[in-house]
Amino acid sequence: MSGSPDIVIIGSGVGGATVAAGLAVTGAKILILEAGDHIADLPVNRDQRAIFQRGHFRPKETWYEANGKGFNPGNYYNVGGNSKFYGAVLSRYRQQDFEVIQHREGVSPAWPFPYEALEPWYCQAERIYQVRGSLGEDPTEPHHSAAYEYPPVPDEAPIADIRARLKQKGLHPFSLPLGLDLDAWLSKARTPWDAHPNARDGKMDAETAALAVALRHENVRLETNARVTRLDTGAGSRIDRVTYVKNGQTVTVSPEIVILSAGAVQSSVLLLRSKNDRFPRGLANSSDQVGRNFMNHNASAVIGVSPRFSNTSIYQKTFAFNDFYLSDGEGGPPLGNVQLLGRISEKVLKGSLPQAPEWLLRFITGHAIDFYAMSEDVPNPESRVMVDGDRIILQWQRTNWDAHLALVARLKAILKSIGFPIVLARPFDKRTPSHQCGTIRIGNDPATAPLDAYCRSYDHENLFVVDAGFLPTSAAVNPALTIAAQALRVADHIASKDLQA
Repeated sequence: MSGSPDIVIIGSGVGGATVAAGLAVTGAKILILEAGDHIADLPVNRDQRAIFQRGHFRPKETWYEANGKGFNPGNYYNVGGNSKFYGAVLSRYRQQDFEVIQHREGVSPAWPFPYEALEPWYCQAERIYQVRGSLGEDPTEPHHSAAYEYPPVPDEAPIADIRARLKQKGLHPFSLPLGLDLDAWLSKARTPWDAHPNARDGKMDAETAALAVALRHENVRLETNARVTRLDTGAGSRIDRVTYVKNGQTVTVSPEIVILSAGAVQSSVLLLRSKNDRFPRGLANSSDQVGRNFMNHNASAVIGVSPRFSNTSIYQKTFAFNDFYLSDGEGGPPLGNVQLLGRISEKVLKGSLPQAPEWLLRFITGHAIDFYAMSEDVPNPESRVMVDGDRIILQWQRTNWDAHLALVARLKAILKSIGFPIVLARPFDKRTPSHQCGTIRIGNDPATAPLDAYCRSYDHENLFVVDAGFLPTSAAVNPALTIAAQALRVADHIASKDLQA
């Protein structure tokens, strides 16, 4: 690629990589800037003591609470972003998630467009990420205009037993839609994939799926270890310079279009730090909403233990149920989604219980089933990302926590009813990113949203934000596929409106 790029994409996570895949066919010169590097194919990638006990892959940085207390965030900087470690669950939002939903605590607002506007792009995203799944098992499932191209990842015998027990109780467990080549993953090592890094081992993440599609085109270039430090505007409101640091050197490029996809926190930080005399509150921030409405799913690990149950599974994470997703099951407000966690071994569990001996944890995990309960966090303008010099400040004010506790209580009762007399629960805190989103949301009113329905900044016509920050609601499902679908929709819009101009 010679000369200045037409498009700069900042970040190679699900949003950035997928919008690149959608734009690659236009022939526009595209430069993708990634702050991190590729995850190397090393034995440590499947070393559960290194990952979960020693924090080998955790970033060496500190964020701060509003009171000044520091903490180590669980956000990753590498090609593919956080998707390199994700559970490969690629669920669609439910149709109702695009509409107003009354929760126990607050209201989940409507999107600026309905589910039907995103449905074709969901189909395309499922093809790019090679999603394995099965239709017709989940009563909350929205309309699909195309079937999954691959059958679901199979249950292992102990997991099939649990699925059958739940069905006998009248619940509706369904196969999780997963971006995973199971044979390829297990051929490397017999471990779960959830929270384990992927070095082209069979997980369909942002790098191995969408970015691979984009980089087949000669007009697309990826530059790693390139940390963007500032966006600048010219005499007008357009973004005319992108500054980044590479190998200690400062580099500036001047693209026609800038697509910011650094993640809900880091994208907000970059916009806030790029303030200037004309935009004193930061870029794209005339609404004063950049960094606000931060959401992070209310999530807990719920583990049922029974000496009569032997869990010999390797990966475990193959089904979920949404019986309490649209209501509490009794006509009340929604509670959330329940899905299996990746198999928790004694090495994984010791990361949370460092004082317990592994032999004891091995006995417990050998007789346990591990679930993940997830509830919607409702947008709150006082839940926000801020900057103070070099510091990133995260002021997260949980909402809808009572509904989450009710979901955990329901799940505990269900597990006890199917033969697990001991049920333990532990919530995830801010050190574990549970789908951070919402900080630069889309909306129809520029007074209340920084972005329009196509993720274009109302303040800067050549700036788009395409990552989890654009999500106006968190729903209660994994957001990766929704981000990918919107990224393809935005790419199509850019191709037809901006690149044709």
